Amino acid sequence: MTSPAILLHVVAGSTGAGKTTFAMELAARTGALRLSIDEWMHRLFGPDQPAEIRFDWMIERVNRCEAQMWSVIEGAAKLGVPVVADCGFTSRDHRTRWRDCAVAAGIPAMLHHVDVGVEERWRRVEQRNREKGPSFQFEVTREMFDFVETMWEAPTAEEIAAFGAARA
Repeated sequence: MTSPAILLHVVAGSTGAGKTTFAMELAARTGALRLSIDEWMHRLFGPDQPAEIRFDWMIERVNRCEAQMWSVIEGAAKLGVPVVADCGFTSRDHRTRWRDCAVAAGIPAMLHHVDVGVEERWRRVEQRNREKGPSFQFEVTREMFDFVETMWEAPTAEEIAAFGAARA
C-alpha cells in the first residue's frame, strides 16, 4: 500500500530563518498553493494597522486569517492540490493545533523546520528590511525580532515525527 501524497506542508521557523523563501521554493517544486500569513496580514489589515502594533490587535487578526486559510486548505485538499502554509508556527501548541486539524480533516501533513542561528537570522532581517525583496511584507524591528525570540519553541524530533516529516 502506498502512503497518501502530502497535501499540507507546514513550514516552521523563527524570524529570518528563511521560511518564506523555503515555502516559495517548495511550492514551486511541488505545484502547491502557498499561503503566507505575512501576505494575508499585510493585504487585509496593513492599511488599518495602528501606529503602535499591540499583540492583542495582531493575534486576533492572525487567528481570523488562519481560520480562512483552513477553509482554503480543505477546499484544495478535496481537489488534490497540495498547500504550503507559511505561518511562522512559533509554538508547539500552534503546530499541534494545525496537525490536529489536518488529522481531523484527513489531510496528510508534513512539518518542515527551517533553522538558522540567531545572529544570521537578524542579519537576514536587516538585509530584507533594506532590500525589500520578494519575501518583504513589512519592516521587522529589533524589538519585534526579540519579542518573537521569547516565544519561539523549536520543534523536537518527536514533534516532527508526529507530523510524519523530516527536517527541511
